[in-house]
Amino acid sequence: MKKFAYWLYQPYKFFIFIPLFIVASFLFSFLAASFSILLSPRAGSFWGATWARVTGYLTPMLVSVKGRENIDEKQSYVIIANHQSGYDIFLLYGWLKIDFKWIMKKELRHAPGIGYASHKVGHIFLDRSSPRAAMKSIEEAKRKLQNGTSVVIFPEGTRSGSNQMRNFKKGAFKIAFELGLPILPVTIVDTHKVYNKGLNLMPGSVQMVIHEPIETEQYQDEANELIELTRSTIQSALR
Repeated sequence: MKKFAYWLYQPYKFFIFIPLFIVASFLFSFLAASFSILLSPRAGSFWGATWARVTGYLTPMLVSVKGRENIDEKQSYVIIANHQSGYDIFLLYGWLKIDFKWIMKKELRHAPGIGYASHKVGHIFLDRSSPRAAMKSIEEAKRKLQNGTSVVIFPEGTRSGSNQMRNFKKGAFKIAFELGLPILPVTIVDTHKVYNKGLNLMPGSVQMVIHEPIETEQYQDEANELIELTRSTIQSALR
């Protein structure tokens, strides 16, 4: 039955979804950049979130969200989430419904279309080429992450491709300490079933669970304990 559904979906994927996704990506990149220049980065982010939701609807991806009451819209967070697939970006951007920035490699700033739009919207390009460059990136992030604007980090560093999490790297938590913001743990469930690698795409249902924030101040000298607490919190919502 799954094989039949897979082959039945292929004509839609190649002849409808992919062309519409390409057009939408360029259109919403243009709108995001334009509104960021003419109005504000937050206005530009609206079009990024719209692009994510349109992509989800076109797939189609059915989304359920739990724990939205744990978000204080006036508070900025370091959002820590598990990373299953490329569709995590669409899920967070389209359905978390708070203003946030991505931390990206500085090389992505020069990506056609999306790179320019990301720069104008205010996403953070992290330069780790030297301690001085890294500190400059962190200071830039501090200026942007105020009044409810947050940042998203995937501490696994790469996609797991399943509901089993990889080990968390310390770098994400070092950034949280440097920014002095609470951590908002978010569990992503089943996006790997919608999209995995290459063009392996299928319709499906996914879930996002937003947990209670974790204050980082009390863990300044206990980073490993903070990492374990955050990881176990996210793990608790995975089947």
